[in-house]
Amino acid sequence: MQVLLFAATAAFLVLSPIVSAQQTTTTTVTAQRILQGHSSAIVKGSRKTISPAIDAVKNSGLREAQFVLQTWQAKNMWRRKSDGLFFLGEKIAKKTVLLTDFDTGEIVGEFNEGDLKRLKPNSGVRALIGAALVQFQLTDPDTALRRDALTAIRRDPAASHLSPLRASIPLETDPGIRTRKQELQTLLTIRFDQNNTKRVTAINSIARGISLETRAALNSLLTNEITFNAPATANVGVAVTPGNVALSIDAAYELMVAAGAATPLPSPEERLEFLTTQINGGKVGGVPLIHLDTQDARDQAYAALNPKWSPDLTKASIVKNMPFHRVFSEDSNQVTDAAQRALKSIEVRVGLNRVLDLVLDGMSLASILFLAAIGLAITFGVMGVINMAHGEFIMMGAYTGYVVQQFVPNYTASILLALPLAFAVTFTAGVTMERLVIRHLYNRPLETLLATFGISIALQQIAKNIFGTQARPLTAPMWLDGAWVLNDVVSISYIRIAIFALALLFLGIFLFIMNRTRLGLETRAVTQNSRMAASMGINPGRVNMLTFGLGSGIAGIAGVAIGLFAKVTSELGSDYIVQSFMTVVVGGVGNIWGTLAGAAMIGFLQKGIEWMNPSNTLAAQTYMIIFIIIFIQFRPRGIIALKGRAAGD
Repeated sequence: MQVLLFAATAAFLVLSPIVSAQQTTTTTVTAQRILQGHSSAIVKGSRKTISPAIDAVKNSGLREAQFVLQTWQAKNMWRRKSDGLFFLGEKIAKKTVLLTDFDTGEIVGEFNEGDLKRLKPNSGVRALIGAALVQFQLTDPDTALRRDALTAIRRDPAASHLSPLRASIPLETDPGIRTRKQELQTLLTIRFDQNNTKRVTAINSIARGISLETRAALNSLLTNEITFNAPATANVGVAVTPGNVALSIDAAYELMVAAGAATPLPSPEERLEFLTTQINGGKVGGVPLIHLDTQDARDQAYAALNPKWSPDLTKASIVKNMPFHRVFSEDSNQVTDAAQRALKSIEVRVGLNRVLDLVLDGMSLASILFLAAIGLAITFGVMGVINMAHGEFIMMGAYTGYVVQQFVPNYTASILLALPLAFAVTFTAGVTMERLVIRHLYNRPLETLLATFGISIALQQIAKNIFGTQARPLTAPMWLDGAWVLNDVVSISYIRIAIFALALLFLGIFLFIMNRTRLGLETRAVTQNSRMAASMGINPGRVNMLTFGLGSGIAGIAGVAIGLFAKVTSELGSDYIVQSFMTVVVGGVGNIWGTLAGAAMIGFLQKGIEWMNPSNTLAAQTYMIIFIIIFIQFRPRGIIALKGRAAGD
């Protein structure tokens, strides 16, 4: 007996460490145990029930967690039917799958596909897995994955993202990604942090920003609903008076009814139906039926039967002076007060930036109008020729650029080649037109107008016959793609910036030609007094020919620039001829500075009207024309009028 007891004791002492080790092993958390714990939900693959399984893997702290989630998302997770275990599977033959253990990384073996079940999560489940993977991707060595993780968080932020995001910032080595993480951390702190002091600090830190994300984050804190008789613990905002846009009388009364503070008022039909049920001995409430032929009589009978009701009782009288307030969904009034202060400050800066954006839009349109009108300023302003075919010279320049791009595929080289070629083509066309038609019609403005109008129609028809009626592409170089973005409010396309620079360039070229060259000197002399210039040995015919050609050539260059953002068709010039004439006339005929001032006034005026009524650009153009007509009545010579003998002519 003693021997048996001694043997049992020895066996217990020997086996107890083994049992303890087995118990420890049993309680060790592994990826397989987590998957087994949620096996039914994983196999079912429903978006509504899968979240606990994903969260269990994500929050397990296992180094295999990311790999398991990625395998699951990529539809490479397989389940063995015999024991229900999950593995990484790789098809190595038509019906053969190689399985690998998630925890050890060891190959389990090759299995027949019929003995396995491949898990194919739907798009909703894959999206949830992708959201869970974000916390792992924040510290991934691949910078592209880290950027993708930040984009995913911005798209669908959650409170669970805040902690791993904060932890990843000190480990971040890329300065650009670090900045994005810090900005995102601030936004998430505002929305999800449990410490209100940190939230207020974060709100104050972004109070100088005007981005859409900043405004969206602050506005999310100020979501509210109108409530009747809000509880004392609620974060109450401003009082709301029933009867305005925010709260109608009917809506206010429904809130009172829902709160049990009022009962629904009976309609006339409901009151009549009630009186019908109260007929007794030919009377209702002591009133003979014969006397209930009017609404007032029926109301008196109803009031007699329902003392709490009165004909004077209306919804408006009931809701008057009742406590209706906006109640924030955010519990902390410190947070909402800080958010309101920040938004007020941001709104001021957004308004200033919108004004800046409007100024840039006005400058952009003004540069386009100036570029289109500078050639007309020469032919009409300096020479006094009403050239209705000026728009067609713009169209010819645009088509020249299109033809060049058919032979020169490099867009940058083609545009650089198209600019001088468009000048040469339209200069030649202008000189030809002046020699054949215009020179015979000087000092005969009506005949000049009719002749050039006929030429414009002919040029349009020729363009249709050559290029057809469909719009032709004039493609800008890649370095002109996109826009210069200052912030979420202010931006301007690179093409508009290039046109602005081109307009300034031609302003400088024109001033140089007119003030520093012999052609400019002779042009000014012929403009001021043609006979006196002829007596001094200047050939007025030659000067007029070259001047008209110069104006036509500049119109051709304008056509190349305009064609980069407008449709190149035979009617392209028709869109700019009227505005070009208005620019020259409003600015002051015969003065390049006047043309610049006219373009600026029309550009800023049109953009300003469009800003006040953005849904109707046609109305903006109409109001602009009306304003110009009134302006010319008071300043018929334009903004900058000529002085001296030329003004009299």
